[in-house]
Parts: sequence; structure tokens; C-alpha cells
Amino acid sequence: MDYQTNRKYFETNRQLWEKRTHVHIGSEFYETEAIVAGKSSLTEIEESLLPDLSGKRLLHLQCHFGLDTISLARRGAICTGIDFSKEAISSAKALSKKAGVSIDFREANVYDTLSLNLGKFDVVFTSYGVLCWLPDLEEWARIVADSLSPGGMLYLAEFHPALYMFDFNTGSMSYPYFNTGNPFEDLEENTYADGSASIAMPSFFWSHSISEVLKPLLENRMVIDNFEEFPFSPFNCFPAMKELGAGRFYYGPESAQVPQVFVVVARKI
Repeated sequence: MDYQTNRKYFETNRQLWEKRTHVHIGSEFYETEAIVAGKSSLTEIEESLLPDLSGKRLLHLQCHFGLDTISLARRGAICTGIDFSKEAISSAKALSKKAGVSIDFREANVYDTLSLNLGKFDVVFTSYGVLCWLPDLEEWARIVADSLSPGGMLYLAEFHPALYMFDFNTGSMSYPYFNTGNPFEDLEENTYADGSASIAMPSFFWSHSISEVLKPLLENRMVIDNFEEFPFSPFNCFPAMKELGAGRFYYGPESAQVPQVFVVVARKI
């Protein structure tokens, strides 16, 4: 990956997430106070697929302000959380202290993870709206594999690339399924967590196909233990989503059955 070429995109996105974090913490979407008080932020998908984490060293990549990290620690994991937003990491430290949970939070770009010399982990966890901010999944997969001990597990839950083909404001399919190598630029008027918030900042993101996610994992000494696709999202986070049932949401023509989320569980050999 050409880090210098992408540096300007990372910095623009980091500034966006600094501003988003301030809004997200107080939003109804994130239920911050309830989660700090003891409610789990993990979705039904994680609850059904995650193994026993008791005593496991867990690395949470792109952890935002740490609510999932707190919930994972409450399941017995010894957690380290990484995010490139200074505001997010500062908030994560304060919230975990308030929750009475010990977590090592680090401010860093995901591509700088190995330079932190954190040692090896039993689990790498990353979820929902993470891969679209990364230009190079080959380097990402190398970092995941190098962060894991032999037998260690990656748990990735992510919005499906078929879903990301839509322009959520117009409903048209406007973006390619496959990565073109170049980022797309968007103007973030508000945020998925609060449509009334004024953000008005640019962002850069990349498309990644399913094969672009799986192939580099396989090339980095990982085996796929489980791969699943889901016809619902556990979050009402895109415009014009329909509720299918409690905690299940859908975007797109119902007759098309557009996949909304996929999960990869992979193991290092």
C-alpha cells in the first residue's frame, strides 16, 4: 500500500470521525449510558457466533469509542482497542473507567497496528462499517494474521458489499461491486446515528468485493471456519431502511432480497 498517497484520505476521514464521535456518544442510536451501565452492545449475530472469550486476549480494530470493546470485556476477554480518532479513544478510556472495565485503548491507524508491539492475540474482532475506510485489504489481512497466535480467530461482521452499491439517498445502484483502486468522495451532511446533526464534512471510502476480503486472508495463513450472509442489518443506519422485526432492518427492494450483512470467522494456522 502506498501510505503517502492515502495519507490525505486518512486525515480527512479522521477529522470526520473526530466530529462524528462527539455526536455519536450522546445519540439514542448508541445508547451509551445504558451500555456503560451494563447493557450489551453486541448484536444477535455476535451473540450467536462468538465463542467463549474468557481469558482470551482480544484485539478490537477500529473500535470507535469502545462500546463493543466494553461488552467484549464483560464476556471475559482481555481487550485492547485501536482507533485512529483521538476523540474516540479519549472517550473510550473515560467510558470504560466509568463502566469499571479495564481495557487498553490505543490511538492509531489500523495500518500502524504492528508498530505498537502489542504482542499476539487469541481473537481479532472488527465490525460494521470498517472495511470501506481501508484502501488495501491485502495489508489489512497481513496485519490481522500477524496479530494472531497460531489457532487464533478473526471475527469480522460487516455490511455486505452488495448493499454498498446503492446510493442511499437516491435508491439507485451507483457504486461498483469491485474495488477500482480509487476512493469515492462523499459529503457527509449528517451522520447515521443522528440525521439532524450538522456534520458537513467530506469523506473518502473504497468498495471491496467478498473475494477481496477472503482471498488475502487465505493467502496469510488463515482458514475460513465460517462464512454467513444475512438478509437483515441489526442497525437502522441507512436512509429509508424498513424494519423487518425487532432489531432487524432492510434496505432495498424487498423482492430483490439484497444481502445486508456478512460474517467471516477465520482461524490462523
